[in-house]
Amino acid sequence: MEATNHMAFIVAAYAAAVAVVGSLTAWVMLDYRAQRRKLADLEMRGVTRRSAPMRRSEPTMEKEEA
Repeated sequence: MEATNHMAFIVAAYAAAVAVVGSLTAWVMLDYRAQRRKLADLEMRGVTRRSAPMRRSEPTMEKEEA
């Protein structure tokens, strides 16, 4: 049994694996960019993350003692 008998299958299998991994990598990169854009848009509108520290928009007025 010679290795050259199966060379076409081996090359095709490696090519398919490279194509799948490359496609998944591109998909993840594009989705990451889209999610970052959506997050930036939400933050511009004033929506904050739950994990972000609370920001005060107005200073609190302490009651004056009379």
